[in-house]
Amino acid sequence: MAKSITLIESKLDEDRELAQNLLNQVLPHTGNSIRIGISGVPGVGKSTFIEAFGLYLISRGKKVAVLAVDPSSPIRGGSILGDKTRMEYLSREENAFIRPSPSEGTLGGVAQKTRESMLLCEAAGYDVILVETVGVGQSEYEVSSMVDFFLVLMLPNAGDELQGIKRGILELANALVINKSDSGNEIQAENTQRHYTNALHLLQTDEPWQTKVMTCSALENQKIDEVWQMIEEFTYQCKQPVKENKPTAFGLKRASQNQKWFEMLIQEMMQRKLSQNTNVKTHYPALSKAVLENEITPYLAAQKIIALLS
Repeated sequence: MAKSITLIESKLDEDRELAQNLLNQVLPHTGNSIRIGISGVPGVGKSTFIEAFGLYLISRGKKVAVLAVDPSSPIRGGSILGDKTRMEYLSREENAFIRPSPSEGTLGGVAQKTRESMLLCEAAGYDVILVETVGVGQSEYEVSSMVDFFLVLMLPNAGDELQGIKRGILELANALVINKSDSGNEIQAENTQRHYTNALHLLQTDEPWQTKVMTCSALENQKIDEVWQMIEEFTYQCKQPVKENKPTAFGLKRASQNQKWFEMLIQEMMQRKLSQNTNVKTHYPALSKAVLENEITPYLAAQKIIALLS
């Protein structure tokens, strides 16, 4: 599994071809898991929650894969990739697989090849795939566009609750879970839960699933089972056919995600083709220098680069 994901993440052209051949072979064995995105601000306890949640799922007979995304340095480009050390007990489990990957500057707090990695995990027989993001605030659209259930962890009593979360996240999240509702923090957690619940009433939609607000303590292993029951309820609802011979909400969401993935890959391939073009390589340094010295607008320079492809 680790070698396969490394192959998928490789930027070498020969590895890309091998990776796509591998994905084509495993594709018939994919699509049988539940994909859960987990986000939240740094310090909310994402790793602690994932470990407690993963251990609970394994106790229920599930195989759990964790794709943890580590932020890359904008200066040197490196990542620590230390998530396994923060999930000491889960990493020892035979039915758990933990893979940290660098974000490499990708928006949305996910790695570039997270979608491909999920397919490999599904083909390997993992029932639940947890995608831990870097918690980047307002770029969470990318995460929600690749998972079945998007869960946002929140802190109790973290100042002004209504300012602590943006409307975009409220609309994308399937559940808000207030973590660190430990002994002594119950009242603050309940107050925070009430604030978020009231805020969500203003965003009611016609969708069958309305965003839930729950409390839990990953540290004390409290209400972890209730979080899973909520996700099971969501999955059951989304897999119920609305009309005879019509796709379910679950199927429609997966199809929409594949369409978005397709469009993103076109952009990625076009950008790679652009960077490999001989004419572009020849003229790019001079145009870049002209932009830096304010001799030409970036728009006109970009227009000249695109014209070189025709």
